[in-house]
Amino acid sequence: MRTLGTLIEKLDNSELKTVSVAQAADLEVLKAVKSAIQRNLCRFLLVGEEKEIERVSHEAGLDLHHPSIEIKSTKKDEAAIHAVRAVRAGEAHVVMKGNLSTKEILKAVLHKEYGLRAGNVLSHTALFEIPNQDRLIFLTDAAMNIAPSLEEKGQIIENTVSVARSLGVELPKVAVLAAVEVVNPAMPATMDAAMLTQMNRRGQLKHCQVDGPLAFDNAVSKTAAEQKGIDSPVAGEADILVVPAIEVANALYKSFMYFAEAKVAGIISGAAAPIVLTSRADSAESKIYSLALALLSSDKQ
Repeated sequence: MRTLGTLIEKLDNSELKTVSVAQAADLEVLKAVKSAIQRNLCRFLLVGEEKEIERVSHEAGLDLHHPSIEIKSTKKDEAAIHAVRAVRAGEAHVVMKGNLSTKEILKAVLHKEYGLRAGNVLSHTALFEIPNQDRLIFLTDAAMNIAPSLEEKGQIIENTVSVARSLGVELPKVAVLAAVEVVNPAMPATMDAAMLTQMNRRGQLKHCQVDGPLAFDNAVSKTAAEQKGIDSPVAGEADILVVPAIEVANALYKSFMYFAEAKVAGIISGAAAPIVLTSRADSAESKIYSLALALLSSDKQ
């Protein structure tokens, strides 16, 4: 795939999935709901105070009587619980954050009794359409894990590989990033990268090709990799970029957006269902792409 628009094209409109929106009385979120319904992408379960949802929907120009919309009226502080429970019960396939904090929605997702725990750590999976690139590129983790351990990095890779495979990338190429391409005990990121590579070769990380340590240029540019004499099936062709720490991902993410003018879709993966955490800074286009990514990946989680 070369464009994020392909995500929308891949959705099966004959059997619409349902997105459960926690505390749905949010103007920007309901605008995204309206756009998604106009494109016939999915159905919505709007959870929260019914009167507030009605008020904000009027402002957003959203018709709550549309057949693709159902409202579940709850108290404000119970919206996250009911939205997550709807997915747990099979009434919805994706959770979407509305007018509440990220902490509140994740608390419900991770609840031992009714949550959506699936064994792995939760991680942020971003998918970029970068101008002049011949493929879409995943970046992880730019939002959840600050300084992941070796074990957590392995789980982050598994989360992202699962999402990539749901889009048809059967054997994703995973580059584990560091500052250099050689293992240096003074640089822990290179040690982790080498161990993750070995774990992949021994079958501990499946359905992908992992290589590292790789510097960013050698991960995405065949020319750079050839100039350094790097012989790797991943170098220059990475589908997934795995960072050593959140600061690296944050810098890359914002560089892609502000310098390269990239388009992005992003979800939280690793739970039993994808989670869409849109922010007010996200464009309407980005919100729709994120919804499409979550819907496509819901079968794999």
